[in-house]
Amino acid sequence: MGSDNKITAGGALFSRLKALGVDYVFANSGTDFPPIIEGLAEADRLGIDLPEALVIPHEHAAMGMAHGYYLISGKAQAVMLHTNVGLSNGATGAINAACENIPMLLMSGRTPVTEQDRFGARTVPIGWGQEMRDQTALVRESCKWDYEMKFPEQMAPLLDRAYAISNSTPKGPVYLSLPRETLCESISADALDAPLSMQPIVGAPNPNDIATAAKWLAEAKAPLIIAQRGAGDQQTFDAFANWAKRWGIAVCSWWATHLAISTEHPCHVGANPGPWMAEADVVVVLNSLAPWWPDMHKLADGAKVINIGPDPIFSRTPIRNFRSDLTIAGETTLTMPALFEAMEKHERKERKIRKRLKKLSQASNETRAALRKQALAKSGEGITKAHVSQSLGKALAGYKSSVFSELGTQLGFIKREEYQSWFQEPHSGGLGWSFPAVLGAQLADPDRLCVATLGDGSYMFANPTVCHQIAEALELPVLIIILNNEEWGAVRASVAGMYPEGHASGAKQMPLTSLKPSPDFTQTAAASRAWARNVSDPAKLREALDEAIGVVRNEKRLALLNIKILPD
Repeated sequence: MGSDNKITAGGALFSRLKALGVDYVFANSGTDFPPIIEGLAEADRLGIDLPEALVIPHEHAAMGMAHGYYLISGKAQAVMLHTNVGLSNGATGAINAACENIPMLLMSGRTPVTEQDRFGARTVPIGWGQEMRDQTALVRESCKWDYEMKFPEQMAPLLDRAYAISNSTPKGPVYLSLPRETLCESISADALDAPLSMQPIVGAPNPNDIATAAKWLAEAKAPLIIAQRGAGDQQTFDAFANWAKRWGIAVCSWWATHLAISTEHPCHVGANPGPWMAEADVVVVLNSLAPWWPDMHKLADGAKVINIGPDPIFSRTPIRNFRSDLTIAGETTLTMPALFEAMEKHERKERKIRKRLKKLSQASNETRAALRKQALAKSGEGITKAHVSQSLGKALAGYKSSVFSELGTQLGFIKREEYQSWFQEPHSGGLGWSFPAVLGAQLADPDRLCVATLGDGSYMFANPTVCHQIAEALELPVLIIILNNEEWGAVRASVAGMYPEGHASGAKQMPLTSLKPSPDFTQTAAASRAWARNVSDPAKLREALDEAIGVVRNEKRLALLNIKILPD
């Protein structure tokens, strides 16, 4: 750090991040990084405790790892990218994080603005080629806040502000641009480990609105909750399950990206809200971006709709016109317990609730039975997504596990009961999310069995060579399951849905969907010394899953299954 107690701004960066509670900086370095790298080397020589700087060979992987790490740890991490080209590669990850309210400190270098006569000025031709008039525009729509550091002494206060805004309700990514000349300048090292100078805003609900919601639900004849992004932390997740059963409230998991309730819970009515919306008199939309399909699902006449969440009307989304007769903003971990407590002030009509719960339990059992039957419907023809989903759920029984599904396994077919046991791709649709996200999750909780299930197209989007290299380098033993239908299945399904009797649906090969010939993805994994197998026989699926899990748990290395599946 130097005898004069000075340090370059580049060196101070990591010191301040550590004080903010950042464990890892997922970094893809470039020619703008010399003052940062020099600062890291200096800190190492002096024994200064810093966040661990991880070399991530592609920016999309860095963003996905920060996303997955937060989902398991609840702690925002930092991502550092290389000028405009690195930022552009990370933009999809920023879109995904913004859509899911994932906090992270996104930073990138800024091409030097000076050409000479200043330390840190341009030295190579890319200093001219990479300059943009508005570099931040690459991620501005996805970030809650952005700024370009002008002076080195701004380092600590800017990071404090960035961290506070990122972790404020509703959470999300922020972006800080770091010019090389500024990083090269020195500042005082004093107070770099001082407490955070600006605290995040933790949104809490309006008590009067909670009271109204409690009254409506307590008096409802057929209440329904549609939950997409979970039910809060572990304590709230557990309380939510007890509350739903105590009051006999139907819970639907339409396009759920987080698990709000066990798939086996008697009040879990599955993924289709339609039949329940048709008779619901009170509908709670719990942190759901798109709680139903407007052209398919209709509210009952006179139904009241309550939107609850960190940003219940999703104000950053240009068009979202779902009704909200009562809107309650706040962190789910504060809002839902307040609602649980408020409902206890109302009379529970036991007879009515028992009757409702019996109906829900019967419907829940029938839904699960139908899914189990459907999972094996085509077992004589080949393997389906439903079959893989059901088999994986059984194989994971008894393990503390998390499944990150990206157009892969399907909730309902796969049995998921525990908090943090299920995550689905963000509704923003930035492909290649699940592989790096599962690596971040494994980093956050080494004892957890972390599984990514994804389509062949999503696997290719994930920069798999990079992700396999990261898994080997950081010793992250995850299970990767590719559900390989040799096509863009989601695109084909969308076309068939819009034009069921159209020319494309009737074509032998639908245009713009084929991914044939399919590469042998096991070879990509084997290049990084992973265990990998191809599976096409339904009779051998469970055996392959068990063997792969055994490799992950006992040999502590990545295992990959490339499963040939039938089209949906």
